[in-house]
Amino acid sequence: MTSPFPPCEPRKYDPTFKGPIYNRGCTDIVCCILFIICILVMPLAWSQGDPRKVIYPTDSRGQFCGQAGTPLETKPLLFYFNIMKCASPMVLLEFQCPTTQMCVEKCPDKFLTLLKAYTNKEDFKYYKNFCKEGLEGLVSSIHLFELLSLIVMCLLLHPLPPVTRRCFPALDQKKGGEITVGNNSKFDDGEGNIRDAKDLVAGVNIGHLVMKIFEDYTQSWYWILIGLVIAMLISLLFIVLLRFLAGIMVWVMIVMVILVIGYGIFHCSMEYVSLKSEAGSNVTLKDLGFQTDFSVYLHIRQTWLAFIIILAIVEVVIILLLIFLRNRILIAIALIKEASRAIGYVMSALFYPLFTFALLSIVIAYWAVTAVFLSTSNQPIYKVFNETACDHSRKICEPANFSTSSMKAECPDSKCLFAFYGGETVYHKYLIGLQFYNVFLFFWCANFVTALGQMTLAGAFASYYWAFVKPDDMPAFPIFSSLGRSLRYHTGSLAFGSLILSIIQIIRVLLEYIDHKLQGTQNKCTKFLLCCLKCCFWCLEKFIKFINRNAYIMVAIYGKNFCTSAKDAFFLLMRNMIRVAVLDKVTDFLLFLGKLLIVGLVGIFAFFFFSGRVKAFENTAPNLHYYWVPILTVVVGSYLIAHGFFSVYAMCVDTLFLCFCEDLERNDGSLARPYYMSASLHDILLEETEEPTQSSPHHINCQMTNTSS
Repeated sequence: MTSPFPPCEPRKYDPTFKGPIYNRGCTDIVCCILFIICILVMPLAWSQGDPRKVIYPTDSRGQFCGQAGTPLETKPLLFYFNIMKCASPMVLLEFQCPTTQMCVEKCPDKFLTLLKAYTNKEDFKYYKNFCKEGLEGLVSSIHLFELLSLIVMCLLLHPLPPVTRRCFPALDQKKGGEITVGNNSKFDDGEGNIRDAKDLVAGVNIGHLVMKIFEDYTQSWYWILIGLVIAMLISLLFIVLLRFLAGIMVWVMIVMVILVIGYGIFHCSMEYVSLKSEAGSNVTLKDLGFQTDFSVYLHIRQTWLAFIIILAIVEVVIILLLIFLRNRILIAIALIKEASRAIGYVMSALFYPLFTFALLSIVIAYWAVTAVFLSTSNQPIYKVFNETACDHSRKICEPANFSTSSMKAECPDSKCLFAFYGGETVYHKYLIGLQFYNVFLFFWCANFVTALGQMTLAGAFASYYWAFVKPDDMPAFPIFSSLGRSLRYHTGSLAFGSLILSIIQIIRVLLEYIDHKLQGTQNKCTKFLLCCLKCCFWCLEKFIKFINRNAYIMVAIYGKNFCTSAKDAFFLLMRNMIRVAVLDKVTDFLLFLGKLLIVGLVGIFAFFFFSGRVKAFENTAPNLHYYWVPILTVVVGSYLIAHGFFSVYAMCVDTLFLCFCEDLERNDGSLARPYYMSASLHDILLEETEEPTQSSPHHINCQMTNTSS
């Protein structure tokens, strides 16, 4: 009968084993080659796009508005014939709306339809400024029905103030959430249809928001960098102090996290009370609805009440965890002290996250440049439009030479008009697929860089653990030695592990994409199924990250391929499952509090600076559309930076823990087979030995095997 427990096969004593094996070979070579090919393929996309389209608006002919030395030099703004066609999220992937676009001197400031303007000479004269270039004279000489059939001008004008050199509707919101344009909640679209003003919101909300956020980044990027540098310095200071004052710093972090969250509750309470007498502050979040300007929510009392409740719950949960885990926390603190001693022998590990950040910056830049080239590679497509029978109708044409072409000769009344943005080549047909591939490649490269850091640190700390005489038996430069081994022998294993994780992550992205596409039509069954799939893949991603992390440690020590190392790590952890739960995870919790503290400190500073709530910063802070943009960027960036620095300690603890488990299986503490662990680490971790051995016969058998000589 098969045992329900994992196979108890502890490693045998090997007198020649002295830590990370230096005489090793390359692993997972096929995956290494595949990874390199995938990276080298994507730059082919750079030959198609034009990044200038992201910053400078272009008309339907691909000409840049306001470009010096061209006929459009005096027309710096872009006007959309039908702004409602910009509603699709796919516009963000293409940086173009599927409607005719033209460069104008200034954006419209009146609300007019073509039918209304045609009846008034002055209005029609104004309207002619927004017909296709070179056709102003033609517009004056033909009848209204011909204008409609030729589509030489848009059917509707409304006030469009320029935003990032593009004309977007001036939409207002009355009390109660009603959307208006030109002081009216409804308008005639020029085709005899009465439309709601909220239809215009659907057409411009996404693009408008993205453009404003882009403007905010251009105004505040240097302040964001300063905030991230501050987060980096604080993180570095914390882990340096943790190296020398581990016990004290852990308790300081715990107390300060409680105080910072407590201050957050106090500040939110003060804001809640101060809004009591302010007009409109009692509007509920449900009545207010979704607002792109998040600062509006800060004038609502219910927002601050929600903050108070959330922070209070977090505070209570942390305090309860600290109370119930107080004994485990004392042991975890001792384990962090042991990790500090290891880092003392490998001090360069403290600065390794800077190298990881540099590599991730290259990955992000590579992905962003490729995404921009892909998004701007669509070309305007023109087709033949004709009212009478014509063999060339709806065929692609070139407007520049259409008047002298054979198409025009055979169909005299035909016109070469803009149809859509895209292309007829294989490249253009699969452009969306290339965008998803670019996202997948970004995940793969980012996960590879993270994996490289994990394996490098694991190899360095394993060298410390398995050195019987420290530091004499350690390499002169443990970090550089481990980094060299990882890149020389295990690039394939790193690529393999990160590939598995990236596939799961891209599946999660596709599920979110499918969920978005089916939002208007999905039934409850579909909604439940999608929710279950997203939850399952989220759990699977967490599990794979855990397996990968420990597999990289085993690869760094033994030099075996990824699958073998993952299997060995998994069964080793299963044979020590109780220790993993009570020690390793409690240590992770303490390090998470450290990250939370840094994010809280930097986030509070960013909030007071960018919101202008401190008079000393009123004239210094940049003038922004949405001050939450730089605040969220700094908060998220601070967490990633803190996570990067604290990952040194997390990786050190995980490596020492796996090495400790291996040490117990290889050795018995006798003179012939002495433990490699220090006396303090032996005392810390073996305090938990009695509990698992009493609770599971499987652990009794393992322990008997480990201690038999």
